[in-house]
This record gives sequence, C-alpha cells and structure tokens, in this order.
Amino acid sequence: MTLAAFLAVALLHLMAAISPGPAVLMAARTGVTEGLRTGFFLACGIGLGGVIWAMAALFGLNLVFQAAPALLWTLKIVGGLYLLWMGWKMWRHAAEPLDLSASGRPPRSAASAFRLGVMTQLANPKPAVLFSAIFVGTVPQGTPVWVYAALLTVVFLNETVWNTAVARVFSLDRTRSAYISLKTVLDRAFGGCLALLGVKIAVP
Repeated sequence: MTLAAFLAVALLHLMAAISPGPAVLMAARTGVTEGLRTGFFLACGIGLGGVIWAMAALFGLNLVFQAAPALLWTLKIVGGLYLLWMGWKMWRHAAEPLDLSASGRPPRSAASAFRLGVMTQLANPKPAVLFSAIFVGTVPQGTPVWVYAALLTVVFLNETVWNTAVARVFSLDRTRSAYISLKTVLDRAFGGCLALLGVKIAVP
C-alpha cells in the first residue's frame, strides 16, 4: 500500500467522521449536558466502534452482507430501533430541567459514556459498507500487519479527536447557557434528528 493511498484513506474517513450523523449528534448533546470529560469518554467509545466496523470491513464483512443481505437488513433494523429509542428518550425528557449540581461531577460515569459511544457507533452499520468501499481499491492483498494497525489507529484517532472537539465546543459556558434557555426545544430537535437518522438507517 502506497503512502498516497494511505493518506487518501485517512482523509476519506476523516470526511466521513466529520459528516453529521448519530455519533456527532450524541457528542454534541453530551458535551452540552455533561461536559468535556464525559464527552471525551463518549468520543473514545465512538472511536472504538469505528475501529470495530473498520476491522469488519478489512476482514470481509461486506462479502458476508452480499452473500446474506438479510444480515445487513437485520443490523439496520436493530440499529435503527436503538437510535429511535434514544431519540424518544430525549424527546420524552426534553421538558425536564437540566441538573447542574454544585459538585461538578458528571452525571454519567466514564464507563457508561464509553459504552454509549460504542453502542451509538455500532447502531449504524453503514460505516462497514463505507469502509469496504474505501478499502477495496486501496488495501491490496498481502498488506503488512503494521499497515492494518496504522489504518485502525487512524480510524480511532479521527473519530475520537473529532467527536471530542465537538463535545468541547458544546461544553463551553456560552453554548451551555444558550442550551439551558432553549432546552426543551433543543432536546426535542436532538431527539427528532436522532429518530430520523434511525429511520433512515432502518429503511432502505
């Protein structure tokens, strides 16, 4: 694999990570409601989820999807339902006031935020198809193991750094103050977008 091909894969994946989707939406909301610390652990979970999909693509999951389309359909349905459930929870609790206790301790533990990040990323099987399309023309057979490791590291860093940056922007005091004043509207917007993304994933 040439250096140019490696950099092309890194850039294409960075563009995909930046594009709005369930992961970015969750990072934004976590940053504004629970702060940068929790947002960072969420972003790490999103990064691991991206690595899992990238590994699946590298080891031929797309071939499995082609041979058994029902498997991809099932993953889309399950992932879409999960995102719909998360969207419904946001919508349902939108009118509840934000708890900003003086302790400064985030309401969600690091492990819980990490798990949420992984689940949010894995709820969307489309990255596996995207990775397969990218890897098919750029990662030749016989590629050394260290190149695979480098690719997976880039995937993790792209996802983690970008979503941490999103959480950071939304954790700023000015952003949080604006969120508090419009919490009901914004939470319903977050929840509605997440639900729509769930429908988009589940419906071909």
